[in-house]
Amino acid sequence: MNLLVMAGTSDARHIIKDLSTVDDIHVLATATTTHGVELAEKSGADKVLNGRFNVEELMEILMDNDIELLLDVTHPFASAATQNAINASDSLGVPYLRFERPCTELPESDLIHPVYSFEDAVEIIREIMGVTGISEGNDFSDSENFPGGRILHLAGVNTLHYLTESLSPDLVVARVLPMVYSIEKSLELGIPHRNIVAMEGTFSSRFNGILMEEFQIKVVLTKESGQSGGTMSKIQAALDQEVPVVVVMRPEIEELKGKLVFGEVDLLVDEVISRCGSELKS
Repeated sequence: MNLLVMAGTSDARHIIKDLSTVDDIHVLATATTTHGVELAEKSGADKVLNGRFNVEELMEILMDNDIELLLDVTHPFASAATQNAINASDSLGVPYLRFERPCTELPESDLIHPVYSFEDAVEIIREIMGVTGISEGNDFSDSENFPGGRILHLAGVNTLHYLTESLSPDLVVARVLPMVYSIEKSLELGIPHRNIVAMEGTFSSRFNGILMEEFQIKVVLTKESGQSGGTMSKIQAALDQEVPVVVVMRPEIEELKGKLVFGEVDLLVDEVISRCGSELKS
């Protein structure tokens, strides 16, 4: 069976690793960064395509590689990728399965501010920071201490611009992946070198709390990416520090209605194997 696995998460790597040990299953994966390509290859994918593909491009990939099953394991916030995958598979009659991380149940706290867009998140952050306009005239570059505190951005480098367009970049601490793209993007948006924390992985509440304390964080911005995205450890750290946290909730994707969606890796892998009729290699 020829599979297309649209990757981009740690869950995708686990799925690729499990399926690559199955007889008669050939895994073609997609990733949106060179780092993602390397991870998918190391996980056992037979071939990896690098890029963000629209509907027509995905249809071409499905046809050229005789794909018999499409597994969408993209990030919960990659709604466009999921919509494209569904439209492409439906157009060609290729079966589609979705893996989606279970949602994080937010604790009840006045410090937690759930929103459904980054624009709304910025408005709340501006209120918390007491900002009425963009601080273009302020030069914070030589100041180690910010009486008003800083903003800790934990929502991915591609959403960083929402903050820098409305607030002084000097007030933003960005934790991003240790990749050239992420660091260059942060610098292009005006984030000072010392405010860029380049790290990969999920971290404990204690570690996140220390980071918030060291950078004098007044408010945290994150998104609801599920347990494997470390959402709860970020929120708990903020609560422990009595720091407000603005959480952008994942988008609802209308096209997923009626589709088979899995919340556990093992269940998805079992479903694929049952369809293939193969057994794990001994």
